[in-house]
Amino acid sequence: MTARPFASLARPHRDDVCIAVGGLLGGLLLWGLDLHSSPPLLDVPSWLGLVPLAVLSGTELLRRSAPRTALGLATVALVADVCCGGLLVTIVMFTDIVYAAVLYGPPGTARRVPVISVLLTVVATIVPVAVLRDPQALLLGLGVGLITISPAWTGVIIREHRNAARAARLEAEQTALLAEMDRTQAVIAERARMARELHDMVANHLSAIAIHATAAQSIDDPGASREALGVIRENSVQGLAEMRRLIGLLRDAKDPGGTAEAQATPTLDGLDALLAQARANGASSGLTFTLEDTRAGSGGARLPAPVELAAYRIVQESLTNALKHAAPGDVVVRITHTPGGPLTVRVTSPFGDRPGPRAPGSGAGLVGMRERIELLGGRFEAGPEGGGHRDGKEWRVRAELPVREEEEER
Repeated sequence: MTARPFASLARPHRDDVCIAVGGLLGGLLLWGLDLHSSPPLLDVPSWLGLVPLAVLSGTELLRRSAPRTALGLATVALVADVCCGGLLVTIVMFTDIVYAAVLYGPPGTARRVPVISVLLTVVATIVPVAVLRDPQALLLGLGVGLITISPAWTGVIIREHRNAARAARLEAEQTALLAEMDRTQAVIAERARMARELHDMVANHLSAIAIHATAAQSIDDPGASREALGVIRENSVQGLAEMRRLIGLLRDAKDPGGTAEAQATPTLDGLDALLAQARANGASSGLTFTLEDTRAGSGGARLPAPVELAAYRIVQESLTNALKHAAPGDVVVRITHTPGGPLTVRVTSPFGDRPGPRAPGSGAGLVGMRERIELLGGRFEAGPEGGGHRDGKEWRVRAELPVREEEEER
């Protein structure tokens, strides 16, 4: 396909067309009335003065799309107009072309035109005075300054204001975009936190319910079935209570005092009750649970709330995983902390095949524990290793939680 000539030339703006037509008609009127702004410098026919007028009117159509070209043509036309007897309309249109070149032209043109206008005005002031030695020659420099410096620096001022407005608008849009991104990230982080809390609070009870329900179905013993149903009822009631507490926490999230969250946040003081519940749920699976809390060396100080909550949830999820997957044996929970050091949580459970029913797992528990530790800047490890179990292996969960804040006395 052959490209059409001038296909890239932008269509003139409606205002530019009005300026061009108005200037042409105004110039024709002045020429017809023989109203010239200055006498002709050359002895030429009067009608030749219409040529610069037509050229300047045409350059008005290019003031936005091709400002540098328009300025060059307008300069030549102005010189020709002065030689043929100047018209006021041509001078006015020339000032508009200078203004448009600074306002719509590229940055280089916008920088050079004001400087050139100043230099041209200085030359037009000094040279006539030096040659003619007449103070009235200063009027020539004044006239050149009016038609060059004034429109050029007006264009500079307006261009700077437009650039500043454009920059402010872009900054506002970027600020709004960053705010929206921050809001999205906050929503995602809150959803992840809610998912972890919901999993940690309910998974333990649901796992116990699933294990004992499967046991009640597979064992033909009325006594064992009644015992399993009792455990199921206890865990379902406790699970419902945890759900109500979580729902209440979400409803009271706008509480300025934060009292609801403080009441719903568990601490390490609840580990004894947590292990007692695990013993009741794991009795039928041949599991025993032992707590070794050596935090007495910390001087009876309370750790920061986020650290205690994370440690509690780590133990809770580890016990839930042990109820689901551990072989019969002893599950040991060790809590250690020395002043100035991290809080260490270590949970070991027998690793191997287990008889009887077991609850399915999705892997979300390990992901949630790792996320909790990473949010606090700690270290987390989970996996099988050699140990003292009778088959020589155990599953170990180990977490180190840095204590950065000052400990609060109980």
